[in-house]
Amino acid sequence: MVNVPETVSAKKARVSLHLPRKTRSETFSYIGREGHGTLKIALSVLVLGLSIGVIFGPSGDTHAGLSTPLPTTMAAVADAAPIRDGRAQRKSTPVALKSNGARKPTDTPASNHVQTAPVLEPAGELIVASVPPQAKPEPKKKRDLKVRSGDTLMSIMLSAGIRRDDAHDAVSALRTVYDPRDLRVGQRISLTLSDNGLHEMVLDPSVIRQIAVRRDDATSFRAFEVKRTLTRRVKFAEGVITSSLYKTAVARKVPLSVLAEMMRIYSWDVDFQREIQSGDRFEVAYEKFVDDEGVDVRHGEVIYARMILSGADKPLYQFKSRTGVVDYFDNKGRSAKRPLLRTPIDGARLSSRFGKRRHPVLGYTKMHRGVDFAAATGTPIYAAGDGVVSYRGRKGGYGNYIRIRHAGGFNTAYAHMSRFNSKVALGTRVRQGQVIGYVGSTGRSTGPHLHYEILASGRQVNPLTVKMPSGIKLGKQAFARFMAKRANIDALVANLQKETLISQR
Repeated sequence: MVNVPETVSAKKARVSLHLPRKTRSETFSYIGREGHGTLKIALSVLVLGLSIGVIFGPSGDTHAGLSTPLPTTMAAVADAAPIRDGRAQRKSTPVALKSNGARKPTDTPASNHVQTAPVLEPAGELIVASVPPQAKPEPKKKRDLKVRSGDTLMSIMLSAGIRRDDAHDAVSALRTVYDPRDLRVGQRISLTLSDNGLHEMVLDPSVIRQIAVRRDDATSFRAFEVKRTLTRRVKFAEGVITSSLYKTAVARKVPLSVLAEMMRIYSWDVDFQREIQSGDRFEVAYEKFVDDEGVDVRHGEVIYARMILSGADKPLYQFKSRTGVVDYFDNKGRSAKRPLLRTPIDGARLSSRFGKRRHPVLGYTKMHRGVDFAAATGTPIYAAGDGVVSYRGRKGGYGNYIRIRHAGGFNTAYAHMSRFNSKVALGTRVRQGQVIGYVGSTGRSTGPHLHYEILASGRQVNPLTVKMPSGIKLGKQAFARFMAKRANIDALVANLQKETLISQR
C-alpha cells in the first residue's frame, strides 16, 4: 500500500470529520478566513482521502476497523461462493461475513460510510475450493424367486414389494417378447430393486433363452431377449455296484436325469429290481452344456452306457437315423428297444412271480398267470408297447382291468387298478410308456399292486422270461454308419477313462 504524506491541511480535514456539525462550521469559517486558496486545498485533500478509503478499503490492513472482516480462508470463500459441478460460481452473490471476535469500533459516521462500501469480486479469477465427495448411490438389491403353484407374474412382483404401477408397466413391456401366462412352476425369476423401485427383471423360459425387462427412465420399461451360447461337453462316470445302482450312481455324481434315462434304455432287457447284484459294474457317458462362465446349465442325452451283470457285457451306443430318430444299439447293431416292456411300472417290488402258488385270498394252490408288482396306490402304470385298447372296465376278480392288443400276436393285461387314465378309452391307440392307469387294490386283492400279464397268441406267458422280438433293424448303409459312430464313441470313452483315472490320483 502506498503511504501518502499528510499535509497540515489534510490533517485538519481528517480531524474535522470527527467534529460535531456546529464545530465543523466554525472550523471551515476559520479556514475561509485564512484564505480562499487554502479552502480549495482542504476540500481537494478531503475528496482524495475518501477515494483512497473506498478503493483500498477491502485489502490489506486498511479494513482493520471494520466490525466484520472479509473471509481470509479457503473454507470461508467456499461458504461465501458455493461450488456446483466442480466449477466456480461466476454469478455475484451477497457474501455472508463472519465475525472474528475483533473489538467493535466506535459507531461514527465515518465508520458507517466504510462498512457500506461494496465488496468487488475480481473479474476472471477462478476460485478453487475443496468440495465434499458426492454420496454414492444406494446399492441395488437383488432377489431370486421361484414360481409356485397358483402364482402369477403380478402376484410374484407385488409380494416382493414392487410398486403396482412398476409391476404393471414391466409386465406390459414383457408381453412384447414373452407371454407371462407361459410361466411354469419352478421357473426362476430375478428382481433387481433400486431406490426408484424396480430396476430389472430377468427370467429364463429355457436353458438357452433369457428374457430381461429393464427400466429405461422413471416411467417406462424395455424388454429384450438374450440367447445363451452353450458349450457341449461329454462327461463320463463308472462304478462298481454295492448295495444298489441308485446309491452307487449318486456317489459317482451321476445326475438323476441321466440315471433315469440309462435305466429307461435298458428297461427292455434288464430287470433293475431283481437282476442287479453287488459286484456288477456300470459305465455311462452323457452330454452336459455349460455357459460362458463354465457353469453347468443342463444335462443332455446319454451317448453311451455299459452294464456288466453277472459277467454278461451289455454295451449300448446312441445312434441317430437320417430321419432324426434316436435309438440305442448294442455292439452288433441290434436295437435295444423291444416291442414290449417287461416291467410297465417304476419303483415297484416284485411281490409274486409267474407260476403255481398258494392264493393269498382263496387259500389254495392256483396257477398265477402273471407277475405282481407291489406299489403305493396311485403309482402310474404304463402301456407296455404300442397298441390299441381292446378292453377297459371292471372284470371279476381282476377289478379295474385294461387289455391292449399289440403287433405280432401279443396282448398285455393290467389288473387291480384304482382308476383309469381318463384319456384312455376302449379303442384308444396308445404309445409305449403312455400312462393308462394307476395302482390300486380293486377286485380280489389283499393290497395295492399291479397284476401284469403278457399273452402270446392268446396264451399267458412269463413276462420276465418270454423272448421278445427284436426292435429296429439297420439296413446295410445305416449299419456302416453305426459302426463308424461306435468306433468314435469307443475312442472318446477310452480318453475319458484315462482322464478320470488321472484326476483320481
